[in-house]
Amino acid sequence: MAHVKHMKWWGWGEEGVHFEYANKPAFAPFVKKALDVDLRPRQRDTIDFATVSVPASRADDDVLAALRSVTGAEHVSLDDELRIVHWAGKSVTELLLTRAGDFARVPDVVVYPGAEDEVAAVLRLAVERDLVVIPFGGGTSISRSLQPDPTEERTIVSLDLGRLNRVLSIDETSGLATIEAGVLGPDMEDQLNARGWTLGHFPDSFTHSTLGGWAATRSSGMQSDKYGDIADIVRGLRVVRPGGTVVLRPLPSTSTGPSLREMIIGSEGRLGVITQLDVHVHRIAEQREVIAYMFPTWQQALTAMHDIARSDIRTTFARVSDAHETAFSLSTQKAPTTLKKKVTAKGQDLLWEVMRRRGWDTDAMCIAYVCFEGEKAEVERRKKAVAGLVKKQGALVLGSGPGALYDQKKFDTPYLRDFLLEQNTIGDVSETAAPWSKLTTVHKAAYDAAHRAFAAQGKTGWIMSHMSHSYHAGACLYFTFGYEIGADPHGEYAAIKSAVQQAFIDAGGTLSHHHGVGLEHSPWMEQDVSPEGVDLMRRLFSATDPGGNLNPGKIVS
Repeated sequence: MAHVKHMKWWGWGEEGVHFEYANKPAFAPFVKKALDVDLRPRQRDTIDFATVSVPASRADDDVLAALRSVTGAEHVSLDDELRIVHWAGKSVTELLLTRAGDFARVPDVVVYPGAEDEVAAVLRLAVERDLVVIPFGGGTSISRSLQPDPTEERTIVSLDLGRLNRVLSIDETSGLATIEAGVLGPDMEDQLNARGWTLGHFPDSFTHSTLGGWAATRSSGMQSDKYGDIADIVRGLRVVRPGGTVVLRPLPSTSTGPSLREMIIGSEGRLGVITQLDVHVHRIAEQREVIAYMFPTWQQALTAMHDIARSDIRTTFARVSDAHETAFSLSTQKAPTTLKKKVTAKGQDLLWEVMRRRGWDTDAMCIAYVCFEGEKAEVERRKKAVAGLVKKQGALVLGSGPGALYDQKKFDTPYLRDFLLEQNTIGDVSETAAPWSKLTTVHKAAYDAAHRAFAAQGKTGWIMSHMSHSYHAGACLYFTFGYEIGADPHGEYAAIKSAVQQAFIDAGGTLSHHHGVGLEHSPWMEQDVSPEGVDLMRRLFSATDPGGNLNPGKIVS
Protein backbone atom coordinates (compact mmCIF):
# COMPACT_ATOMS: atom_id res chain seq x y z
CA MET A 1 0.00 0.00 0.00
CA ALA A 2 1.49 3.30 -1.08
CA HIS A 3 0.07 5.10 1.94
CA VAL A 4 1.62 2.76 4.56
CA LYS A 5 5.35 2.10 5.05
CA HIS A 6 6.50 -1.50 5.36
CA MET A 7 9.82 -3.19 5.98
CA LYS A 8 11.25 -5.47 3.31
CA TRP A 9 9.52 -8.84 3.17
CA TRP A 10 12.63 -10.97 3.78
CA GLY A 11 14.41 -9.18 6.63
CA TRP A 12 14.82 -6.10 8.76
CA GLY A 13 14.37 -2.52 7.67
CA GLU A 14 14.62 -0.93 4.26
CA GLU A 15 15.76 -2.41 0.98
CA GLY A 16 19.26 -1.27 0.10
CA VAL A 17 20.37 -0.70 3.72
CA HIS A 18 22.95 -3.22 4.91
CA PHE A 19 25.55 -3.80 7.59
CA GLU A 20 28.99 -3.33 6.06
CA TYR A 21 32.20 -4.70 7.53
CA ALA A 22 34.78 -3.87 4.83
CA ASN A 23 35.38 -0.48 6.47
CA LYS A 24 35.70 -2.06 9.93
CA PRO A 25 39.14 -3.71 9.91
CA ALA A 26 38.79 -5.36 13.34
CA PHE A 27 35.38 -6.93 12.70
CA ALA A 28 36.27 -9.98 10.57
CA PRO A 29 39.11 -11.03 12.91
CA PHE A 30 36.74 -10.61 15.86
CA VAL A 31 34.09 -12.86 14.26
CA LYS A 32 36.73 -15.47 13.40
CA LYS A 33 37.93 -15.57 17.00
CA ALA A 34 34.45 -15.46 18.56
CA LEU A 35 32.53 -17.78 16.22
CA ASP A 36 35.20 -19.48 14.11
CA VAL A 37 33.45 -18.05 11.04
CA ASP A 38 35.36 -16.66 8.07
CA LEU A 39 33.41 -13.71 6.76
CA ARG A 40 33.04 -13.22 3.02
CA PRO A 41 31.72 -10.29 1.01
CA ARG A 42 27.94 -10.10 0.89
CA GLN A 43 26.73 -12.23 -2.01
CA ARG A 44 23.25 -10.78 -2.40
CA ASP A 45 21.63 -7.48 -1.57
CA THR A 46 18.05 -8.69 -1.74
CA ILE A 47 15.88 -11.75 -2.30
CA ASP A 48 13.69 -11.75 -5.38
CA PHE A 49 10.07 -12.19 -4.34
CA ALA A 50 9.38 -13.94 -7.66
CA THR A 51 11.25 -16.96 -6.29
CA VAL A 52 8.69 -17.40 -3.50
CA SER A 53 5.65 -19.65 -3.59
CA VAL A 54 2.86 -18.18 -1.46
CA PRO A 55 -0.12 -20.27 -0.31
CA ALA A 56 -3.36 -19.14 -1.91
CA SER A 57 -5.73 -16.97 0.09
CA ARG A 58 -8.61 -18.81 1.74
CA ALA A 59 -10.79 -15.70 1.98
CA ASP A 60 -14.06 -16.29 0.14
CA ASP A 61 -15.83 -13.72 -2.00
CA ASP A 62 -18.47 -12.96 0.64
CA VAL A 63 -15.88 -12.15 3.30
CA LEU A 64 -13.87 -10.01 0.88
CA ALA A 65 -17.00 -8.14 -0.20
CA ALA A 66 -17.90 -7.48 3.44
CA LEU A 67 -14.40 -6.19 4.25
CA ARG A 68 -14.36 -3.97 1.17
CA SER A 69 -17.67 -2.49 2.18
CA VAL A 70 -16.08 -1.43 5.48
CA THR A 71 -12.82 0.18 4.33
CA GLY A 72 -13.21 0.55 0.58
CA ALA A 73 -11.80 -1.92 -1.92
CA GLU A 74 -8.48 -0.07 -2.22
CA HIS A 75 -7.75 -0.81 1.45
CA VAL A 76 -8.29 -4.57 1.25
CA SER A 77 -5.38 -6.47 -0.29
CA LEU A 78 -4.77 -10.01 -1.47
CA ASP A 79 -1.33 -9.08 -2.78
CA ASP A 80 1.06 -11.98 -2.11
CA GLU A 81 4.01 -9.83 -1.08
CA LEU A 82 1.89 -7.83 1.36
CA ARG A 83 0.53 -11.05 2.82
CA ILE A 84 4.10 -12.26 3.39
CA VAL A 85 5.10 -8.91 4.91
CA HIS A 86 2.26 -9.47 7.38
CA TRP A 87 2.66 -13.19 7.97
CA ALA A 88 5.13 -12.92 10.85
CA GLY A 89 7.50 -10.67 12.76
CA LYS A 90 11.29 -10.61 12.75
CA SER A 91 12.30 -13.33 15.20
CA VAL A 92 15.09 -15.68 14.16
CA THR A 93 12.58 -18.52 13.76
CA GLU A 94 10.40 -16.39 11.49
CA LEU A 95 13.34 -15.09 9.45
CA LEU A 96 14.63 -18.63 8.87
CA LEU A 97 11.20 -19.73 7.71
CA THR A 98 10.74 -16.65 5.52
CA ARG A 99 14.12 -17.00 3.81
CA ALA A 100 13.38 -20.69 3.17
CA GLY A 101 9.95 -19.86 1.74
CA ASP A 102 8.40 -22.11 4.37
CA PHE A 103 5.03 -20.44 4.97
CA ALA A 104 2.84 -22.87 6.87
CA ARG A 105 0.01 -20.37 7.29
CA VAL A 106 -0.23 -16.86 5.87
CA PRO A 107 -2.88 -14.19 6.45
CA ASP A 108 -5.54 -14.53 3.79
CA VAL A 109 -6.18 -10.83 3.47
CA VAL A 110 -4.63 -7.58 4.69
CA VAL A 111 -7.02 -4.81 5.71
CA TYR A 112 -6.04 -1.16 6.30
CA PRO A 113 -8.75 0.61 8.34
CA GLY A 114 -8.71 4.40 8.22
CA ALA A 115 -10.85 5.12 11.27
CA GLU A 116 -11.89 3.58 14.57
CA ASP A 117 -15.39 2.77 13.34
CA GLU A 118 -13.84 0.72 10.53
CA VAL A 119 -11.80 -1.26 13.08
CA ALA A 120 -15.01 -1.88 15.03
CA ALA A 121 -16.83 -3.06 11.90
CA VAL A 122 -14.03 -5.50 11.05
CA LEU A 123 -14.12 -6.98 14.56
CA ARG A 124 -17.89 -7.37 14.45
CA LEU A 125 -17.50 -9.11 11.12
CA ALA A 126 -14.84 -11.38 12.62
CA VAL A 127 -17.28 -12.62 15.24
CA GLU A 128 -20.19 -12.92 12.81
CA ARG A 129 -18.15 -14.84 10.18
CA ASP A 130 -15.77 -16.55 12.64
CA LEU A 131 -12.60 -14.94 11.29
CA VAL A 132 -9.23 -14.59 13.02
CA VAL A 133 -7.94 -11.02 13.37
CA ILE A 134 -4.25 -10.32 14.05
CA PRO A 135 -3.49 -6.62 14.67
CA PHE A 136 -0.35 -5.39 12.88
CA GLY A 137 1.76 -2.32 13.67
CA GLY A 138 5.23 -2.23 12.16
CA GLY A 139 5.95 -5.97 12.14
CA THR A 140 9.08 -5.73 14.32
CA SER A 141 8.02 -8.30 16.94
CA ILE A 142 10.69 -10.87 17.79
CA SER A 143 8.48 -12.88 20.15
CA ARG A 144 6.30 -14.37 17.37
CA SER A 145 3.23 -12.42 18.46
CA LEU A 146 2.13 -12.02 14.81
CA GLN A 147 2.60 -15.55 13.53
CA PRO A 148 -0.66 -17.44 12.84
CA ASP A 149 -1.32 -20.95 14.11
CA PRO A 150 -0.20 -23.21 11.23
CA THR A 151 -3.26 -25.42 11.79
CA GLU A 152 -5.75 -22.51 11.63
CA GLU A 153 -8.55 -23.33 9.16
CA ARG A 154 -10.50 -20.08 9.50
CA THR A 155 -9.90 -17.01 7.35
CA ILE A 156 -7.10 -14.91 8.84
CA VAL A 157 -7.25 -11.11 8.58
CA SER A 158 -4.13 -9.05 9.20
CA LEU A 159 -5.45 -5.72 10.49
CA ASP A 160 -2.79 -3.14 9.66
CA LEU A 161 -3.23 0.11 11.64
CA GLY A 162 -0.81 2.08 9.45
CA ARG A 163 -3.39 4.59 8.24
CA LEU A 164 -4.13 5.63 11.83
CA ASN A 165 -0.97 7.70 12.04
CA ARG A 166 -1.73 11.16 13.40
CA VAL A 167 -0.94 13.14 16.53
CA LEU A 168 -4.47 14.37 17.15
CA SER A 169 -3.90 16.91 19.91
CA ILE A 170 -1.53 18.07 22.65
CA ASP A 171 -2.68 19.25 26.05
CA GLU A 172 0.28 21.52 26.68
CA THR A 173 -0.77 22.34 30.24
CA SER A 174 -0.90 18.67 31.27
CA GLY A 175 1.87 17.35 29.05
CA LEU A 176 -0.45 14.84 27.38
CA ALA A 177 -0.83 14.02 23.70
CA THR A 178 -3.60 12.07 22.01
CA ILE A 179 -2.13 9.94 19.22
CA GLU A 180 -3.45 7.29 16.86
CA ALA A 181 -2.05 3.81 17.43
CA GLY A 182 -0.65 3.07 13.96
CA VAL A 183 1.87 5.90 13.81
CA LEU A 184 5.49 4.87 13.28
CA GLY A 185 8.03 6.17 15.79
CA PRO A 186 9.83 8.64 13.47
CA ASP A 187 6.56 10.01 12.05
CA MET A 188 5.18 10.54 15.54
CA GLU A 189 8.34 12.29 16.74
CA ASP A 190 8.34 14.54 13.67
CA GLN A 191 4.79 15.65 14.47
CA LEU A 192 5.57 16.18 18.15
CA ASN A 193 8.94 17.86 17.55
CA ALA A 194 7.33 20.36 15.20
CA ARG A 195 5.51 21.71 18.25
CA GLY A 196 8.48 21.42 20.61
CA TRP A 197 7.55 18.09 22.25
CA THR A 198 8.84 14.53 22.43
CA LEU A 199 7.54 11.22 23.74
CA GLY A 200 11.09 10.18 24.66
CA HIS A 201 10.41 6.52 23.89
CA PHE A 202 13.11 5.01 21.66
CA PRO A 203 13.23 1.20 21.54
CA ASP A 204 15.76 -0.49 19.23
CA SER A 205 12.88 -0.99 16.78
CA PHE A 206 11.91 2.70 16.87
CA THR A 207 12.39 3.34 13.14
CA HIS A 208 9.90 0.65 12.09
CA SER A 209 7.55 0.12 15.06
CA THR A 210 4.37 1.89 16.17
CA LEU A 211 2.99 3.49 19.28
CA GLY A 212 0.14 0.96 19.45
CA GLY A 213 2.60 -1.90 19.03
CA TRP A 214 4.71 -0.58 21.89
CA ALA A 215 1.67 -0.58 24.17
CA ALA A 216 0.42 -3.98 22.98
CA THR A 217 3.77 -5.62 23.78
CA ARG A 218 4.70 -3.62 26.92
CA SER A 219 7.72 -2.00 25.32
CA SER A 220 10.62 -0.23 26.97
CA GLY A 221 12.74 2.43 25.30
CA MET A 222 16.42 3.26 25.59
CA GLN A 223 15.58 6.38 27.61
CA SER A 224 13.22 4.82 30.11
CA ASP A 225 15.30 5.97 33.09
CA LYS A 226 13.91 9.47 32.48
CA TYR A 227 10.73 8.97 30.46
CA GLY A 228 9.55 5.61 31.82
CA ASP A 229 8.53 2.40 30.11
CA ILE A 230 5.50 2.47 27.84
CA ALA A 231 3.32 1.36 30.75
CA ASP A 232 4.35 4.56 32.57
CA ILE A 233 3.91 6.74 29.49
CA VAL A 234 0.42 5.59 28.47
CA ARG A 235 -2.28 7.25 30.60
CA GLY A 236 -5.39 6.68 28.49
CA LEU A 237 -6.55 4.26 25.80
CA ARG A 238 -9.26 3.49 23.32
CA VAL A 239 -9.52 -0.24 22.67
CA VAL A 240 -12.01 -1.57 20.15
CA ARG A 241 -13.68 -4.89 20.91
CA PRO A 242 -16.35 -6.76 18.95
CA GLY A 243 -19.02 -5.63 21.41
CA GLY A 244 -17.92 -2.03 21.91
CA THR A 245 -15.02 0.27 22.74
CA VAL A 246 -13.16 0.46 26.04
CA VAL A 247 -12.46 4.12 26.81
CA LEU A 248 -9.92 4.91 29.52
CA ARG A 249 -9.53 8.64 30.13
CA PRO A 250 -6.03 10.14 30.60
CA LEU A 251 -6.05 10.56 34.36
CA PRO A 252 -2.86 11.00 36.40
CA SER A 253 -3.94 8.25 38.82
CA THR A 254 -7.10 6.46 39.79
CA SER A 255 -8.46 3.92 42.28
CA THR A 256 -11.21 2.23 40.32
CA GLY A 257 -10.65 -1.46 40.84
CA PRO A 258 -8.11 -3.61 38.98
CA SER A 259 -6.30 -1.53 36.40
CA LEU A 260 -7.84 -1.99 32.97
CA ARG A 261 -5.01 0.09 31.55
CA GLU A 262 -2.44 -2.34 32.95
CA MET A 263 -4.52 -5.27 31.76
CA ILE A 264 -4.56 -4.01 28.17
CA ILE A 265 -0.92 -2.94 27.97
CA GLY A 266 0.99 -6.06 26.97
CA SER A 267 -2.12 -8.00 25.89
CA GLU A 268 -0.83 -8.42 22.29
CA GLY A 269 -4.22 -8.00 20.64
CA ARG A 270 -6.01 -10.64 22.68
CA LEU A 271 -8.34 -8.18 24.42
CA GLY A 272 -9.04 -5.97 21.41
CA VAL A 273 -7.39 -3.51 19.05
CA ILE A 274 -5.79 -0.36 20.45
CA THR A 275 -6.73 2.53 18.18
CA GLN A 276 -5.79 5.62 20.18
CA LEU A 277 -3.59 6.48 23.13
CA ASP A 278 -3.13 9.38 25.52
CA VAL A 279 0.52 9.62 26.46
CA HIS A 280 2.94 11.70 28.49
CA VAL A 281 4.97 14.09 26.35
CA HIS A 282 7.85 16.36 27.36
CA ARG A 283 9.38 19.56 26.10
CA ILE A 284 12.50 18.93 24.02
CA ALA A 285 15.51 19.43 26.26
CA GLU A 286 17.73 22.46 25.81
CA GLN A 287 20.84 20.27 25.82
CA ARG A 288 21.49 16.55 25.31
CA GLU A 289 24.84 14.86 25.82
CA VAL A 290 25.97 11.23 26.02
CA ILE A 291 29.19 10.62 27.95
CA ALA A 292 31.21 7.40 27.75
CA TYR A 293 33.15 5.83 30.62
CA MET A 294 35.45 2.81 30.80
CA PHE A 295 35.48 0.52 33.85
CA PRO A 296 38.16 -2.00 34.82
CA THR A 297 35.65 -4.80 35.48
CA TRP A 298 31.98 -5.74 35.06
CA GLN A 299 31.33 -5.81 38.80
CA GLN A 300 32.73 -2.32 39.29
CA ALA A 301 30.60 -1.09 36.40
CA LEU A 302 27.43 -2.66 37.83
CA THR A 303 28.14 -1.13 41.22
CA ALA A 304 28.51 2.30 39.62
CA MET A 305 25.24 1.90 37.68
CA HIS A 306 23.49 0.95 40.92
CA ASP A 307 25.02 3.97 42.66
CA ILE A 308 23.71 6.23 39.89
CA ALA A 309 20.24 4.67 40.06
CA ARG A 310 19.86 5.19 43.80
CA SER A 311 21.33 8.69 43.77
CA ASP A 312 19.40 11.90 43.20
CA ILE A 313 21.14 12.39 39.84
CA ARG A 314 18.56 12.38 37.06
CA THR A 315 19.90 10.66 33.95
CA THR A 316 18.08 9.91 30.70
CA PHE A 317 19.75 6.53 30.47
CA ALA A 318 22.67 4.73 32.04
CA ARG A 319 23.89 1.53 30.43
CA VAL A 320 27.03 -0.54 30.57
CA SER A 321 28.35 -3.29 28.30
CA ASP A 322 30.17 -6.27 29.76
CA ALA A 323 33.67 -7.16 28.56
CA HIS A 324 32.43 -9.30 25.67
CA GLU A 325 30.07 -6.62 24.37
CA THR A 326 32.75 -3.97 24.82
CA ALA A 327 35.11 -6.02 22.66
CA PHE A 328 32.38 -6.41 20.05
CA SER A 329 31.68 -2.66 20.06
CA LEU A 330 35.35 -1.84 19.58
CA SER A 331 35.50 -4.28 16.65
CA THR A 332 32.79 -2.33 14.80
CA GLN A 333 34.80 0.89 14.73
CA LYS A 334 35.39 2.21 11.23
CA ALA A 335 38.89 2.65 9.88
CA PRO A 336 39.93 6.30 10.29
CA THR A 337 39.86 8.17 6.98
CA THR A 338 40.74 11.72 8.03
CA LEU A 339 43.73 13.13 9.87
CA LYS A 340 41.55 14.02 12.85
CA LYS A 341 40.12 10.50 13.06
CA LYS A 342 43.57 8.95 12.67
CA VAL A 343 44.85 11.08 15.55
CA THR A 344 41.85 10.02 17.65
CA ALA A 345 42.45 6.33 16.86
CA LYS A 346 46.13 6.67 17.75
CA GLY A 347 45.13 8.34 21.01
CA GLN A 348 42.83 5.43 21.82
CA ASP A 349 45.62 2.91 21.24
CA LEU A 350 47.94 4.92 23.48
CA LEU A 351 45.25 5.09 26.16
CA TRP A 352 44.82 1.30 26.14
CA GLU A 353 48.60 0.92 26.47
CA VAL A 354 48.67 3.30 29.45
CA MET A 355 45.82 1.37 31.04
CA ARG A 356 47.69 -1.92 30.64
CA ARG A 357 50.78 -0.40 32.25
CA ARG A 358 48.62 0.66 35.19
CA GLY A 359 47.43 -2.90 35.68
CA TRP A 360 44.18 -2.91 33.70
CA ASP A 361 43.21 -6.11 31.93
CA THR A 362 41.93 -4.58 28.70
CA ASP A 363 40.12 -7.83 27.91
CA ALA A 364 37.99 -7.29 31.04
CA MET A 365 37.19 -3.60 30.66
CA CYS A 366 33.58 -2.48 30.20
CA ILE A 367 32.29 0.61 28.40
CA ALA A 368 29.33 2.57 29.76
CA TYR A 369 27.19 5.38 28.36
CA VAL A 370 25.19 7.88 30.38
CA CYS A 371 22.84 10.39 28.78
CA PHE A 372 22.11 13.80 30.30
CA GLU A 373 19.33 16.17 29.23
CA GLY A 374 18.17 19.53 30.51
CA GLU A 375 19.35 23.06 30.87
CA LYS A 376 23.05 23.52 30.20
CA ALA A 377 24.03 24.30 33.80
CA GLU A 378 22.01 21.36 35.12
CA VAL A 379 23.57 18.97 32.59
CA GLU A 380 27.03 20.10 33.70
CA ARG A 381 26.13 19.55 37.36
CA ARG A 382 24.85 16.03 36.69
CA LYS A 383 27.87 15.12 34.57
CA LYS A 384 30.17 16.18 37.40
CA ALA A 385 28.15 14.21 39.96
CA VAL A 386 28.18 11.04 37.83
CA ALA A 387 31.90 11.43 37.20
CA GLY A 388 32.41 11.44 40.96
CA LEU A 389 30.45 8.20 41.37
CA VAL A 390 32.07 6.28 38.51
CA LYS A 391 35.59 7.31 39.50
CA LYS A 392 35.00 5.68 42.90
CA GLN A 393 34.75 2.43 40.93
CA GLY A 394 37.92 3.08 38.99
CA ALA A 395 36.35 4.36 35.77
CA LEU A 396 37.97 6.59 33.20
CA VAL A 397 35.86 9.34 31.65
CA LEU A 398 36.14 8.97 27.87
CA GLY A 399 33.99 11.99 27.08
CA SER A 400 31.32 12.83 24.54
CA GLY A 401 33.03 11.53 21.36
CA PRO A 402 32.25 7.82 21.86
CA GLY A 403 28.88 8.79 23.34
CA ALA A 404 27.88 10.73 20.24
CA LEU A 405 28.90 7.75 18.08
CA TYR A 406 26.71 5.43 20.18
CA ASP A 407 23.77 7.83 19.81
CA GLN A 408 24.17 7.85 16.02
CA LYS A 409 24.35 4.04 15.65
CA LYS A 410 21.69 3.03 18.17
CA PHE A 411 19.05 1.94 15.61
CA ASP A 412 21.44 0.17 13.22
CA THR A 413 22.14 -3.02 15.16
CA PRO A 414 19.20 -5.11 13.83
CA TYR A 415 20.69 -4.97 10.34
CA LEU A 416 23.62 -7.02 11.64
CA ARG A 417 21.33 -10.03 12.09
CA ASP A 418 20.43 -10.10 8.37
CA PHE A 419 24.11 -9.83 7.50
CA LEU A 420 24.96 -12.77 9.76
CA LEU A 421 22.15 -14.91 8.36
CA GLU A 422 23.56 -14.31 4.88
CA GLN A 423 26.84 -15.63 6.32
CA ASN A 424 25.05 -18.77 7.58
CA THR A 425 25.34 -17.49 11.14
CA ILE A 426 22.74 -16.83 13.83
CA GLY A 427 22.81 -13.65 15.90
CA ASP A 428 19.97 -13.21 18.35
CA VAL A 429 18.97 -11.62 21.64
CA SER A 430 17.29 -12.46 24.94
CA GLU A 431 16.58 -9.98 27.70
CA THR A 432 15.48 -10.16 31.30
CA ALA A 433 15.17 -8.05 34.44
CA ALA A 434 16.18 -8.94 37.98
CA PRO A 435 16.75 -7.29 41.36
CA TRP A 436 20.10 -5.58 41.88
CA SER A 437 21.07 -8.33 44.32
CA LYS A 438 20.66 -10.99 41.62
CA LEU A 439 22.05 -9.27 38.52
CA THR A 440 25.50 -10.82 38.81
CA THR A 441 23.99 -14.26 39.40
CA VAL A 442 21.66 -13.95 36.41
CA HIS A 443 24.49 -12.70 34.21
CA LYS A 444 26.73 -15.66 35.10
CA ALA A 445 23.87 -18.17 34.81
CA ALA A 446 23.02 -17.01 31.29
CA TYR A 447 26.66 -17.22 30.22
CA ASP A 448 27.07 -20.70 31.71
CA ALA A 449 23.84 -21.96 30.14
CA ALA A 450 24.80 -20.60 26.71
CA HIS A 451 28.26 -22.16 26.83
CA ARG A 452 26.81 -25.54 27.86
CA ALA A 453 24.30 -25.31 25.01
CA PHE A 454 27.02 -24.37 22.51
CA ALA A 455 29.11 -27.32 23.65
CA ALA A 456 26.17 -29.71 23.43
CA GLN A 457 25.64 -28.60 19.83
CA GLY A 458 29.35 -28.87 19.04
CA LYS A 459 29.60 -25.15 18.29
CA THR A 460 31.96 -22.27 18.89
CA GLY A 461 29.52 -19.72 20.25
CA TRP A 462 29.58 -16.20 21.63
CA ILE A 463 27.48 -14.42 24.21
CA MET A 464 27.63 -10.83 25.41
CA SER A 465 25.45 -8.54 27.49
CA HIS A 466 24.68 -5.05 28.64
CA MET A 467 22.78 -3.62 31.58
CA SER A 468 20.16 -0.97 30.87
CA HIS A 469 16.77 0.31 32.09
CA SER A 470 17.50 0.93 35.76
CA TYR A 471 14.80 0.84 38.43
CA HIS A 472 14.67 1.26 42.19
CA ALA A 473 14.84 -2.51 42.73
CA GLY A 474 16.86 -3.73 39.76
CA ALA A 475 17.67 -3.45 36.08
CA CYS A 476 17.43 -5.07 32.67
CA LEU A 477 20.13 -7.36 31.33
CA TYR A 478 20.15 -7.69 27.54
CA PHE A 479 22.06 -10.63 26.03
CA THR A 480 23.20 -11.22 22.46
CA PHE A 481 24.45 -14.63 21.34
CA GLY A 482 25.77 -16.01 18.08
CA TYR A 483 26.96 -19.22 16.38
CA GLU A 484 27.32 -20.80 12.96
CA ILE A 485 24.26 -22.59 11.60
CA GLY A 486 24.52 -26.38 11.26
CA ALA A 487 22.39 -29.13 9.79
CA ASP A 488 19.35 -28.45 12.01
CA PRO A 489 18.86 -24.66 12.20
CA HIS A 490 15.56 -24.72 14.10
CA GLY A 491 16.57 -27.44 16.55
CA GLU A 492 19.91 -25.80 17.31
CA TYR A 493 18.32 -22.43 17.84
CA ALA A 494 15.57 -23.81 20.09
CA ALA A 495 18.12 -25.58 22.29
CA ILE A 496 20.38 -22.55 22.71
CA LYS A 497 17.66 -19.94 23.12
CA SER A 498 15.78 -22.17 25.59
CA ALA A 499 18.90 -22.69 27.67
CA VAL A 500 19.36 -18.94 28.08
CA GLN A 501 15.67 -18.34 28.83
CA GLN A 502 15.58 -21.08 31.44
CA ALA A 503 18.69 -19.67 33.07
CA PHE A 504 16.87 -16.36 33.55
CA ILE A 505 14.04 -18.02 35.44
CA ASP A 506 16.27 -20.34 37.48
CA ALA A 507 18.52 -17.46 38.59
CA GLY A 508 15.68 -15.15 39.63
CA GLY A 509 14.99 -13.07 36.52
CA THR A 510 11.91 -12.68 34.35
CA LEU A 511 11.39 -14.38 30.99
CA SER A 512 11.31 -11.02 29.17
CA HIS A 513 11.76 -7.40 30.17
CA HIS A 514 10.36 -5.72 27.04
CA HIS A 515 10.07 -8.07 24.05
CA GLY A 516 6.71 -9.44 25.11
CA VAL A 517 5.54 -13.06 25.14
CA GLY A 518 3.89 -14.07 21.85
CA LEU A 519 4.61 -17.71 21.10
CA GLU A 520 8.37 -17.47 21.66
CA HIS A 521 8.27 -17.01 25.43
CA SER A 522 4.97 -18.61 26.40
CA PRO A 523 6.58 -21.91 27.54
CA TRP A 524 8.02 -20.08 30.56
CA MET A 525 4.87 -18.24 31.63
CA GLU A 526 3.88 -20.65 34.41
CA GLN A 527 7.37 -20.42 35.90
CA ASP A 528 7.31 -16.65 35.71
CA VAL A 529 3.79 -15.75 36.91
CA SER A 530 2.77 -19.10 38.53
CA PRO A 531 0.33 -21.74 37.21
CA GLU A 532 -2.56 -19.94 38.88
CA GLY A 533 -1.52 -16.71 37.21
CA VAL A 534 -1.52 -18.38 33.79
CA ASP A 535 -4.91 -19.91 34.53
CA LEU A 536 -6.25 -16.46 35.43
CA MET A 537 -4.98 -15.06 32.10
CA ARG A 538 -6.40 -18.00 30.20
CA ARG A 539 -9.81 -17.49 31.79
CA LEU A 540 -9.67 -13.76 31.03
CA PHE A 541 -8.94 -14.33 27.35
CA SER A 542 -11.53 -17.10 27.09
CA ALA A 543 -14.25 -15.02 28.74
CA THR A 544 -13.58 -11.88 26.71
CA ASP A 545 -13.03 -13.68 23.40
CA PRO A 546 -15.02 -16.93 23.58
CA GLY A 547 -14.73 -17.59 19.85
CA GLY A 548 -10.96 -17.19 19.80
CA ASN A 549 -11.12 -14.53 17.10
CA LEU A 550 -8.55 -12.09 18.53
CA ASN A 551 -4.94 -13.18 17.89
CA PRO A 552 -5.55 -16.57 19.51
CA GLY A 553 -2.80 -18.57 21.18
CA LYS A 554 -0.50 -15.70 22.06
CA ILE A 555 0.86 -15.22 25.62
CA VAL A 556 -0.98 -18.31 26.91
CA SER A 557 -2.70 -20.98 24.85
